[in-house]
Amino acid sequence: MSPRKILHIDLDAFFCSVEELTQPQLKGKPFAVGGDPSGRSVVSSCSYAARQFGVHSAMPCSQALRLCPELIFVHSGFSSYTCESEKVMAIIRDLTPLVQQISIDEAFLDVSDLPQSGVQIAKRLQSDIYTRTQLPTSLGVASNKLMAKIANNIGKSAHKKPTPPMAITEVKPGEEAAFLADLSVRELWGVGPKMAERFNLMGFKTIGQIASMPVNQLEKVFGKSGRDLWERAQGLDDRPVAEDHSVKSVSQEVTFNKDVSDPEILRKQLLDLSEQVGYRLRKSGLCGTTIRLKIRWANFDTHTRQKKLNNPVDQDRVIYEQAYEQMMAFSPFHQPVRLIGVGVSGLTHSLHQLPLWETQDEKERRLLSAVDEVRARFGKDLLQRANTLKKK
Repeated sequence: MSPRKILHIDLDAFFCSVEELTQPQLKGKPFAVGGDPSGRSVVSSCSYAARQFGVHSAMPCSQALRLCPELIFVHSGFSSYTCESEKVMAIIRDLTPLVQQISIDEAFLDVSDLPQSGVQIAKRLQSDIYTRTQLPTSLGVASNKLMAKIANNIGKSAHKKPTPPMAITEVKPGEEAAFLADLSVRELWGVGPKMAERFNLMGFKTIGQIASMPVNQLEKVFGKSGRDLWERAQGLDDRPVAEDHSVKSVSQEVTFNKDVSDPEILRKQLLDLSEQVGYRLRKSGLCGTTIRLKIRWANFDTHTRQKKLNNPVDQDRVIYEQAYEQMMAFSPFHQPVRLIGVGVSGLTHSLHQLPLWETQDEKERRLLSAVDEVRARFGKDLLQRANTLKKK
C-alpha cells in the first residue's frame, strides 16, 4: 500500500505579495504591512528585502523602523487580501476536494489519489498559482500533515535571499525520523517556548533526543500529551485532511482483544462498523461526503485512507463499500490488525428530494428507516444481516 501524499502550501509573505500586485514599485524594496510606526502597532508581514535587516512579523513597527530606516509601511485593507486568498484556494480545490484551509494563506491538501508524485503535483500547483495570480508559494511534501508542515517551514527558513523562496521541500516516506532528528525541539508541532524550556532543562535540545526517550518517561513528565509528543518526534501523524476546522465526523472503531489476520473477520467487522455509523448519521439527520478508514497494525503503526464522494450519503451499504475498498488497498496485509475504524465527515443535514419514480436509493432509505425504527424499539441485535450471523 503506497503512503499518503500530503501537501502543505504557504503563500510567501502573502500580505506583501498582494500589495505588490497593486503597487509594483514596491518590488525589491524593504516594506512592511503594518500600522503607524509612531504608535504601538506591529508588523503583520514584511518583504524579503526587509527581512535582510532583521525585520520580522509581530515586531513592533517602531523597532522595525529603527532596524531599517528606509522601511516603507503600507496597508491596503483586508478585503484585498481576502479576495486574493479566495482565488488561490479556488485553484487548490480545482486540483483536489480534500483541502483543509488553516488560515488566509495556508492549507493542507491530500493528493493521494492523483497518479503523479507529490513533488510533481507541488511543482504544477506552484506554477499554476503563480501564472494565474502572480502570487509566490512554497510547499512541503510528505506522507502526513505534521511532516509536510515542518518540511515547508524548514524549506522556507533555508532561503536567505531578498526574494520569495518559492521552495518545494520533500520528506520521503520512511525518512521522517531522520529528517527530524537534528532539528530543534521548537520545530516540533505543539512545542512552545515553555515546553521547549522544560525539554532543555531535561537536557534535550533536538527532536531526535525526544524520539529516543522511552514513551512512558514522556508520559510521566507531560501526562497524556507525552505519547503525542513521542509519536510526533518519530514523524507519525494519521490525522486526515479535513475540509475546515469546523468539520465534525461520525465514526466508530474497535480494538480487537487479539490481533486479527483473517480478512473475512475484518470484512464483517467493517460491515458492522459501517452500519453503526450509518445509523448514527440517520438518527442525527446528517449525511456526509467523505468516507474514512482507519487501520492500526499489531506494531501500533496507524494509517488512514479517505475518499470524497460527489454526493452526501448516510446509507450503510455505501459507507461499507467505500471503506471496504480502502481496506483492500492494504492487501496483502503485512501483519495482523489491532484496530479498525470507519468514519464519515463533511457533514450536512439530510435533505433527500423525492423523485418521480422510486429509485433503488429511495427503496434502500425506506428499508433503513424501517430497520432503524425496529432497532430503536427492540434493540439493535433484533435485526441482523444474514451474512454477519455466526454459523451454528
